[in-house]
Amino acid sequence: MQLSQTAPFGAWRSPVTTDLIVSKTVKFAEPWLAGDNVYWLEMRPEEQGRYVVVRCSADGGTKDLIPAPFNARTRVHEYGGASYVLDKERVLFSNFADQRIYAVPCTGPAEPLPITAEGPYRYADAVIDAGRGRLVCVREDHSDPDGEPVNTLVGVDLEGPAGNGQVLVSGADFYAAPRLSPDGRRLAWLSWNHPDMPWDGTELWVADLDPSGVPRQAQHIAGGREESVIQPVWGPDGLYFLSDRSGWWNLYRWRGGAVEGVLQRAAEMGEPPWLFGFSNYAFLADGEIVLSYREDGRSRLALLRTDTGVSEPIETPYTEVSYLRAQDGRVCFLGSSPTEFASVVTLDLATGKLQVMRRSSEVRLDPGYVSAAEPIEFPTANDLTAFGLFYAPKNRDYVGPDGERPPLIVKSHGGPTSAAEASLSLGVQYWSSRGFAVLDVNYGGSSGFGRAYRQRLDGQWGIVDVDDCVNGARYLAERGRVNGERLAIRGASAGGFTTLAALTFRDLFKAGASHFGVSDLEALAQHTHKFESRYLERLIGPYPERADLYRARSPIYAVERLACPVVFFQGLEDQVVPPAQAEKMVEALRSKKLPVAYLAFPGEQHGFRRADTIKRVLDAELYFYSRVFRFEPADPLEPVPIESLAP
Repeated sequence: MQLSQTAPFGAWRSPVTTDLIVSKTVKFAEPWLAGDNVYWLEMRPEEQGRYVVVRCSADGGTKDLIPAPFNARTRVHEYGGASYVLDKERVLFSNFADQRIYAVPCTGPAEPLPITAEGPYRYADAVIDAGRGRLVCVREDHSDPDGEPVNTLVGVDLEGPAGNGQVLVSGADFYAAPRLSPDGRRLAWLSWNHPDMPWDGTELWVADLDPSGVPRQAQHIAGGREESVIQPVWGPDGLYFLSDRSGWWNLYRWRGGAVEGVLQRAAEMGEPPWLFGFSNYAFLADGEIVLSYREDGRSRLALLRTDTGVSEPIETPYTEVSYLRAQDGRVCFLGSSPTEFASVVTLDLATGKLQVMRRSSEVRLDPGYVSAAEPIEFPTANDLTAFGLFYAPKNRDYVGPDGERPPLIVKSHGGPTSAAEASLSLGVQYWSSRGFAVLDVNYGGSSGFGRAYRQRLDGQWGIVDVDDCVNGARYLAERGRVNGERLAIRGASAGGFTTLAALTFRDLFKAGASHFGVSDLEALAQHTHKFESRYLERLIGPYPERADLYRARSPIYAVERLACPVVFFQGLEDQVVPPAQAEKMVEALRSKKLPVAYLAFPGEQHGFRRADTIKRVLDAELYFYSRVFRFEPADPLEPVPIESLAP
C-alpha cells in the first residue's frame, strides 16, 4: 500500500488539472423527450463555448443537429435560456451571432434555414402553435439605441417568408412562459414590471384567442408585487403553476375560475428564473405529475396524483435534479450528486430503471481524490443561522504537515439569489485535491430555503451576505478545521461583489479573487442591462434617492480600508458587469500600492465559456494564492504579474 507523502497544503500534486477540466467537460441544459429520442443543449468550452442541440436515439447514438459555427444561445435578458424548441421533424433555435431563429431537421446537421428576418430582435421561450402555423415566444426589441429594449410576446409565422413576428401581448416591462392550452384556444403567460425581479413578484394571465390568434380579454389569475408565480403548465384539468404565496414555491391549479393548492409543504418546488425554460414538474399521460423539490438542502423526486393530492417519493441517487420532462411513463432530467457529475438521465417509472444518456464529464476520478460536500449550518449575525457546503482537503497521496490546518477558500455564489449545490464539480475538486478546504456559502438571500430566507437580503446586500461568508469562515477556523490566518474568498458576478465587500469592509480574509465582480454599485445601477437595471432597488434602496447607500457599500469608495492582495478576472465584452467595474478597482489598488493582478479576456462575456480562458483563470488563481500564502505549487504554472507584492 502506497504511503501518503507530507507536503504543504496547496502544494499537493493533483490529477484534476485544468487540461483535464477543459478537455473533457461540457455543460447541459434543456433536455426534451420526443418519442424514443432525447434532446438536450450542450455547451462546449473546447468550441469556444458554443451551444449545440444534441439528439440521442433509442440505440444510444448521439448526433449534433446544429453545424458549426451556429450557436443555439439567445441573449434575451442577456442570460438567455429556452433557446430552442422541437417542431415535429425539426428544431427551431435562436442563433447567438445574429439572434435570428433558424430551423434544422431532427434527422441530422444541415444548413439552418432562417425563420425570422434580420433585425434588432432577440427571441426566447417559444411554444409551437401548430394549428396556426406559428410559434409564440418572447421577443426583445433593441431598435432604440438610446432607450430600454422593449419586451413583448409575439407570434412568428412558420410557413411564410421570414419576418419578425406579430405582437400579441405588450405593455409590461417583461414577459415569460407563453403557454397554449391543449385545445389551442387559450394562452397563458407571465409578466412583471420594474423594479421587481421574477422571484420577487410576477403576474399570471390567461386570455382567449380569437380566430386570428390574438389574445382577447386577458384575465389576471394569480401573482403580484409580493407573490412570485413561475412555471405555468396546462394540465388535463386546468392551469398549473408554482407560487410562493405560502412562503415556499408550491404547486397550485386554476380551474373553474378558482385557484386551489395541489401540493403544499415547506419545500421549494421552483427556483429563481434567471434563465428561461426551467421545469420542475411535468405531466404523465394518466394525469399524474412527476416533480422535483428542494428540502433539507437537496433535491428530491416525487410522483403526485392530482385527484387526491397524495405524493410518493421516487428514490434516485441524485441530490440535484433539474429540467424535468415526461412522456408516456418516461422521465428525463439533469441529475447530479456529490459523487456524480451532472448527467442527462432518463427514468422508466414502471421499472424504476435509470439510464445515463450522457455525463458532463467522462473523467473517472479515483475516490481517493474526491472530497464530498458536507452540509453545515453555522451561527451568523442577528441570532440567525446560515448554511454552506464544506469540502475538506482530500488527496490519497498527501497529508499536511503535523499541527498545520489547511487554507480555506470561501466561495460566494452569484445571483445573489442563486445557491450552492452539492454536485460533483471539477472546479471545486481542483482546489480540494491540492490541499485547500472550500466553503461554498448559501448566505441569506440564497434560494432553496424559502421566500423569507431570500428576503434576508432585501435592503441588506453587502451586509448579510458578507456577514454570512465571514461567519462561515470564522466558524470553521474556531473549530480547528482550517487555518484562520490563511483565509481567501472568491466569487463571480454578484458573488464577486460579496468578495470585494468582504475584503474591503472586514479584516478576516488575507486574499481574494473577483471574477467579473461588482465594485461600484452606483455605476451598476446606471450602466447595466434592462433585466437587472432596477434589481438594486430591492437589494439596496431606491436610486438616486439613496445614492448614499450605494456609495457606502461600494468597495471602490472604500479602498483605503482594503489591506490584502486581490486578483481580478474580467471578460471585455461583459454587458452585465462592464470591464470598467474591475478596471477602476485595479487602478485604485495600484495607486495605494496594494498587491493586485488583473487578467482581461477579449471575446468573453458574463461568465467564462472558452476552454483557454477557463484554464488560464484557474491556474492563474492558484499561482496567485501560491505567491500570497508562500507555497510552491506541485506543477509549473504560467506566472501572473502581481504588482506591489513583496518578494
